[in-house]
Amino acid sequence: MEVCVDNVESAESAIKGGASRLELCSALSEGGLTPTVGLLTAVKSFSTIPVFVMIRPRGGNDFVYSQREQTTIFVDATSLNENGADGFVFGALTKNRKVDEHLCQRVLDIAGKKPVTFHRAFDLVANPSESVEVIIRLGFSRILTSGQQQSAFIGIKLIRNLIEQADGRIIIMPGAGINKTNLEHILRETKAVEFHASGRYHKIPILSDDCMLDQEEDSKLHLGAANISLYKTDVQTVMDMVSIYNQVKSRVF
Repeated sequence: MEVCVDNVESAESAIKGGASRLELCSALSEGGLTPTVGLLTAVKSFSTIPVFVMIRPRGGNDFVYSQREQTTIFVDATSLNENGADGFVFGALTKNRKVDEHLCQRVLDIAGKKPVTFHRAFDLVANPSESVEVIIRLGFSRILTSGQQQSAFIGIKLIRNLIEQADGRIIIMPGAGINKTNLEHILRETKAVEFHASGRYHKIPILSDDCMLDQEEDSKLHLGAANISLYKTDVQTVMDMVSIYNQVKSRVF
């Protein structure tokens, strides 16, 4: 089980729950962006499992990056590599929805021998079967995918087909909307050997309804508890999902 986290407390909870690996991000509310070196350093100081870092300079669903954004990507990847990242999570596309081979190769070169996951940019490629072969040839270690659907549960058919196509040459890792109620079905139907989940985030209000944020001298924006929240990984949820995985693994794989 790989758990995506964007703060120290969630990383601690994922580890306590029995996760096998962390995907470290900032701003999971944006789908996950590049984390700071400070966050990586803090998590690495106590982590007993590998920490893969997201390399994504901005939100948005195109994954087509300008030259300036590519420079940001290279600098961030180099810095995080030098500060203890165990692996990377990255994906980039061309305007015609193919894998951006040149940009991906540059990131793979920075990673060196460290594993790199091609993230859910894969779910936007025009030809998933063709793209798998490109990603394998480039040298990625795994592909994170929802089967080009809103959730991995809905995308089961394509995920299963991709796993069969890959035939052990690369790990196809289901992710998006995986929880305790659908995990067993997804694992059984796809025979995936890894999966990606958040461990169910809980909203924790960090501001009361009385809090105010000054915008200008003559106006204020009211920020209520419903608008400002911290998302947190739940230890027990991770434990339950790891247990489900182990039970299915013992019977199916």
